[in-house]
Amino acid sequence: MQKTLTPQQLTLEIDAKQFGFTDTSELIGAHPHGAQYQAWIAQDEARKAADFGLNVRHAGFNLLTLGEPGSGRTTLMLNMMHSAAEQQVTASDLVALCQFQSNGKPLFIKLPAGAGSQLKQALDAFVRNFAKDLPSLLEARVQQNSLAPLQMFVEGQLSIIKASLTLIDEKKLPAHYFDLLKQDILETLEAWQPNANAETEINLEPLLTESFFGRYRANVLVEHQVNQHAPVLYDNDPSLQSLFGGVESASDASNIPDFMRLRAGNLLRADGGTLLLHLRDILADEQNGSHILEKLHRFLRNGTLLIEDLSSSVNQGSSLINAHAAIPASVKLVLVATREDYYELLGVTPEFFDYFPIKIEFSDQVKANVENYMAYAAFIANKCHQHHCLHFTPAAVAALLLAMHRQIEDQTRLSTKFGLLEKLLLESATVAGMRGAPRVDVQDVKVAIQRKYARHSYIESHIRDSILDKELIISVNGECVGQINGLTHVDLSEASFGSPVRISANCYPGNRDILTIDREVRMSGPTHDKGVMILQSWLHTNFAHLNPLNLTASLVFEQEYSGVDGDSASCAELFVLLSSLAQVPIKQGIAVTGAMNQHGEVLPIGGLNEKIEGYFRVCQEIGLNGQQGVLIPERNMRHLILSDEVILAVAHGQFKIMTMNTVSDGISQLTGQSLQQLNQLAEKVLSRFKRTLETNTPRNLKS
Repeated sequence: MQKTLTPQQLTLEIDAKQFGFTDTSELIGAHPHGAQYQAWIAQDEARKAADFGLNVRHAGFNLLTLGEPGSGRTTLMLNMMHSAAEQQVTASDLVALCQFQSNGKPLFIKLPAGAGSQLKQALDAFVRNFAKDLPSLLEARVQQNSLAPLQMFVEGQLSIIKASLTLIDEKKLPAHYFDLLKQDILETLEAWQPNANAETEINLEPLLTESFFGRYRANVLVEHQVNQHAPVLYDNDPSLQSLFGGVESASDASNIPDFMRLRAGNLLRADGGTLLLHLRDILADEQNGSHILEKLHRFLRNGTLLIEDLSSSVNQGSSLINAHAAIPASVKLVLVATREDYYELLGVTPEFFDYFPIKIEFSDQVKANVENYMAYAAFIANKCHQHHCLHFTPAAVAALLLAMHRQIEDQTRLSTKFGLLEKLLLESATVAGMRGAPRVDVQDVKVAIQRKYARHSYIESHIRDSILDKELIISVNGECVGQINGLTHVDLSEASFGSPVRISANCYPGNRDILTIDREVRMSGPTHDKGVMILQSWLHTNFAHLNPLNLTASLVFEQEYSGVDGDSASCAELFVLLSSLAQVPIKQGIAVTGAMNQHGEVLPIGGLNEKIEGYFRVCQEIGLNGQQGVLIPERNMRHLILSDEVILAVAHGQFKIMTMNTVSDGISQLTGQSLQQLNQLAEKVLSRFKRTLETNTPRNLKS
């Protein structure tokens, strides 16, 4: 049923009185949990899934967080990861030592938090004392021909080391390592022979080097503070080195032992805790992205990690300091991704996501109700407090909420892109501050929105100027046969707008049915072509008794050179085709948008508000006369959240918004005649086409 909408139906009225506060500063004490808590209210199902996943302590229960950027995925997950970590015990320190019986290869041991630093300091002190006393110890060995003084020195130093390790239980001291350390020193110095050419003193130069003393040091790979909660890390620039660690490069002359050059990556630093990664950051690494994913997959499967020398050339391959020194680590990964990236990678490596059984779906919208409105208001209040900016009046909060409705074009739902909300409230507060206001009011929010539009309106204004200069031919007055104004939607990130485009049709005798010139020259997308085929199906069904139709109809988007896609013009294409076929003029002031199905029902489309406002601005520049407007699907009514200038023009009778439920409704609005009347006129033309074809088709002559 056709309908002309009232100004009240063109937007959503949010009653500011329902909030019950003078400004948002009053909400700070009433909602002490902070902005993150309010954002979680809008993501209740995601919150439950995240809370459950972070509390599953068993290995293999990693979390996959899906949602659009700006919906709070990273901030909210990090906030919950920190909360969950506070309930977990402190992770262990990881120390690399020399494994004396394995040619100096690393020995990895895990110690209580803080004990790694104690061990390092104790061994460093031992090395200093050893280097200082070594000459006298060796002199005593030569004079006494015995290792007894050296043995007593080492045992005394080891006792000091053990006593300094106060954070390690006596029963859990690495006694085996200390025994091997003692044995290595004694065996090395027993095998050492003094230089025979040294007449006056023993030549110690071969021993007083880092290659000798360095074996007795400790390399603390991962260090934690005592009483610190389990680690929570966020790698916002993941690479092979940042995730898996590596080996510090050394010059050819370097005598630093290999195990001292090892460096831990974030996977080892997060051992016993959680690590958040963005899938997009990994995939964006064209050179190493697939390698990172493969190594992550191996880590998740094995629960161990090998530190590789990633500085080695590609041809030589990466080398392992110790191929048998796999380090066990237990890390709960939180992988953040868009749904598009997830499903694309799922088709390539489905087994990788077997290790992410906890899926957290961040919704891009939430129902509009009093509870959620108050949660958004509290979020605004906390952000004002956080950024030390002016607070908002209830009317200004309502304006921000309306902007979140418009973000997803729905009067019944709010967008959950809190990042956009935060930017808009900061811009609005800046506008209010520039005019010296004590609080942010509704006018400040509207000015901020208008200024944002103005900053990104260059392309739209250029197209509009081309229409005004008659370079792009668009008529918004009078009537014309076989010509209609469709509406296109251009989405260039921040620059999102609508613009009219002329669609024209010609009909003549033939047998090619509907011929779309854009498709013939490969300038149309599959969705548009699908819409044309649906239109063709409706046409054959509507004139079933005349099949075949003996018709060739050409359709084209005039002066459109960048290609067309989408089925939102299928209604306009049908109307212009029927106009050309029946030779009935169409009102040029009415632009049309809407898709159709095979039964002639009009289906909703996207980008509605931008399309209407874009066409309105064109008509406004040319001159409003009360006969101009837009014909939209009735099923799109709840998506209308139009600007004040469009609503004001409708209220003054200068512009109109009409709806259609079926193509029959649309024909009546555009031509003033019913579909049945147009069908009768079209049938006469089709019958004439049939006779023309029969008359001009050569008959087969018998031989």
